Amino acid sequence: MKGNVMTTRKGLLLNPSQNLFCNEIERKVRGQGRRFKRLGGVLRHVENLFRRQHRATDFAADRSRKRFWDGFLLFTVILLLGHLSYAGDWPHWRGPFLNGSSDEKNLPASWSQTENVAWVSPLPGPSGATPVICKGRVFVSSTKKGSDELLALCFDAKNGKELWSKKLGASSRKVPRNTMATPSPVTDGKHVYFMYGSGELASLDYGGNILWSRNIETEYGNISIKYGYSSSPLLYKDKLYVLIHRRNRTYRSPESSTLDSFILAVDPKTGKNIWKQPRKTDALDESLDSYSSPIPNQIDGRIELIILGGDYVTANDPATGKELWRYRYAEQKSGRWRNVSSPVMGEGLIFGVRPRGGNGLFALKPGRGASVTNPRIAWSFDGPTPDACTPLYYKGNLYVLDGKRGRVLTCLDAATGTQKWQGKLGGNGPWYASVTAADGKLYCINEAGQAVVLAAGGQEFKILSRIDMEDKPVQASIAIADGHLYIRTASKLTCVGK
Repeated sequence: MKGNVMTTRKGLLLNPSQNLFCNEIERKVRGQGRRFKRLGGVLRHVENLFRRQHRATDFAADRSRKRFWDGFLLFTVILLLGHLSYAGDWPHWRGPFLNGSSDEKNLPASWSQTENVAWVSPLPGPSGATPVICKGRVFVSSTKKGSDELLALCFDAKNGKELWSKKLGASSRKVPRNTMATPSPVTDGKHVYFMYGSGELASLDYGGNILWSRNIETEYGNISIKYGYSSSPLLYKDKLYVLIHRRNRTYRSPESSTLDSFILAVDPKTGKNIWKQPRKTDALDESLDSYSSPIPNQIDGRIELIILGGDYVTANDPATGKELWRYRYAEQKSGRWRNVSSPVMGEGLIFGVRPRGGNGLFALKPGRGASVTNPRIAWSFDGPTPDACTPLYYKGNLYVLDGKRGRVLTCLDAATGTQKWQGKLGGNGPWYASVTAADGKLYCINEAGQAVVLAAGGQEFKILSRIDMEDKPVQASIAIADGHLYIRTASKLTCVGK
C-alpha cells in the first residue's frame, strides 16, 4: 500500500477515501455484503478520477464535455456493478481468477459424511468435469451410467435440487481412465457453455433452453486424442475459445491424414466462428495430444491467449488468432510427450509443466516492447511435478502436485522458484484433480475420493484434515463459491459448508 491507494490481485487501483456518490451506491447494494466491499473501493477510485477531471475543465465553457464525462462515469459504474454478481462465483474450471483460487472466506477445514455438509445430490454417471457455480446455480457435465448419453445438468446451489437435465450428445467411444464428458462448462452469468469429447458444443440459458449447438468433430474431423478430449472452453470478453490439439491421424490408424490442430474463436451469442487459427507444430505422434485449456494473459496493456501443448507454449492475439510468439519447452523430441496440465499466470510469469511428470516446471517471462517475440525462462524447478494436475497460484505462491509418482505437494515462491516446503499427501490412488485454494486453505482430492485440507503458505507442510468421500473414481477439482465447497465424485455432487 502506498498512501491511501493499493493494488489488488487483479491490478485495479483502489482508493478507500469516502465519497458521497459511492456511499449512495453502497446503500443501494448493501445486500451484496462482502461482494460489494471487494469493488466498492474501485467505484470510489473511479469517482475520484472524474472529480479531478471536473476540476480541471472549464465546464461553463464546455458543457458538452461535462455531459460526456458524466455519461462515461455512469457507464463505468454500471459495468462495475454488473461485475458484483461474479465476486463469489466459480464460473470457470479454475475459478474466477483462472488460477485455482478464490477470495471466499469462512470455509471449512474439515467435514465428514454428516458434519458441515449442506446437501448431497445424486449424479447420473461419472465425469472428470469440474462444476461451475454462478448466481445460485451449479452446472455439471455428466455421462449417464448404462447409456451413451452426454448430459448437461443444473442444480440449485442452496439446496441441491436438480433444476434441469439436458441431453446434448451421445458417444459410445471408450477411452482409458476418462469419459466423453470431461471438459468443464463455463458461464457468463446468463448463459452456460458445454463441450464434450464427442465434439458437441452448446449454449444454454439458465432455464435450460438450448440456444445453439454444433459438433466440432463433425465439422473438422475426428478429435483424435488417446485418452479422450478434455480441454475446457475459455469464455473471455466477447469470445468463446475452443482448443483442438490432436495428432494428425485417427488414433490407432496407420493411414496418414490431414487432421490439424487449431484454436477456434466462437461468437457466444450465435455459435458461429469468428476465426479459426491453425496451431502448427513439429511434435511427433502422442506429443501432438494436448488436454490442456487456454487462458488469457495481460502484459503491457495487451492481451495474449496462452496455449500449452505440442512441445510449445504459444501466445495468440485474441482478436484475430494471429500467433504472436512461441517458446519450445520440449527438451528433446519424443513421440510420447502429450500434455495434460494447463498453463497458469502469476507474478508476471507464465507457469508450465513439461509432460509426463518428473521433467520439470518452468516459469516463462514474456517479452516486452521490441522483445515481445522473445520470452525467456525466469526460473525452473526440477523437483516432483505433475503428470496431470494444473499448478495452483495463490497469494504469491505456486503449488505443484506430483499426483502419480511420489504424491508430493510442493510450495514454491512464484516470483523466484524458491522452495518453501514439500510433503507427501499419501492416499490410496493417484491425484488427478488440481489443487484449489481459498481462505488460507488448500483443497485436494484423489481418484479414490480421499480429500486432504492443508494450510496454505507458511514455511511448513501442514495437513489440517483428511476426509473420505466414500465415492470413486474422482477426477474433478473441488470448486469454491459463496462460502461452500462443491465436490463432484463418481455418483454424487456434495456441497460442503455451513
